[in-house]
Amino acid sequence: MPRQKADDLRQLKTEELEQKLVVLAEERFRLAFRRGTEAIANPLQFRTIRRDMARIQTILRERKRAS
Repeated sequence: MPRQKADDLRQLKTEELEQKLVVLAEERFRLAFRRGTEAIANPLQFRTIRRDMARIQTILRERKRAS
């Protein structure tokens, strides 16, 4: 999944952001599981996924505080 800009994410609905967060969490879990059993081709994926998740969580928190 390519890196998402915060402006692009802000245009999505809250339900879509929550769904993306679930997908990213599952992807991170699978990648961590694979890391335990085999070599990961691109270890920077962990950083990218973690930052995308943080970006989405920040937008969701902003929306929750605004309402």
